[in-house]
Amino acid sequence: MTTRTMQNGIDVTQLVDTIQAIKKQPDLAKFQFRARTSWDGGGRCHTEIKSFFGAGQEDTSRNRPHVLVGDEPAVLLGADSGPNAVEAILHALASCLTVGFVYNAAARGINVRSLNFDIEGDLDLQAFLGLSEAVRPGYHGIRLTYRVEADAPREKLEELCNYVQKTSPVLDILRNPVPVTIEMV
Repeated sequence: MTTRTMQNGIDVTQLVDTIQAIKKQPDLAKFQFRARTSWDGGGRCHTEIKSFFGAGQEDTSRNRPHVLVGDEPAVLLGADSGPNAVEAILHALASCLTVGFVYNAAARGINVRSLNFDIEGDLDLQAFLGLSEAVRPGYHGIRLTYRVEADAPREKLEELCNYVQKTSPVLDILRNPVPVTIEMV
């Protein structure tokens, strides 16, 4: 019988076992995530996320999809029934960094008591509105501040923060161009 080690709500034993399995079979690390978005009228849409391929097989663990709602604030002609797409990017980044920090802290035996992020992104709508080709349509900059309380010295937490930044998929997506194929059918 294996004794399970829990840290920060993470099963560290399972985490280590997963890492060891991927070391033996690197193809287990390959995942394909999927989403389907439908327009609901006005600036609102909803995205359903259910199926994905990972760990060498199609995942069937989700009985129902996760649903994310997107809309625009009233000032941008929406009904404000959900965050807009660029706000969702901020959430995705902070969510990814949260998981990376907590999982890696658990693997290192660091107890995290609290973890918070303040995140801001600067955007100029001129390109989106077709008013300027000189202005980038996406974020011009994103600033993120961590606040962490943990049972570790500051230098260990800074080392962990730097490691998480190097391994975050969402941060990598934002920092590096990703090939995107778009097709209309």
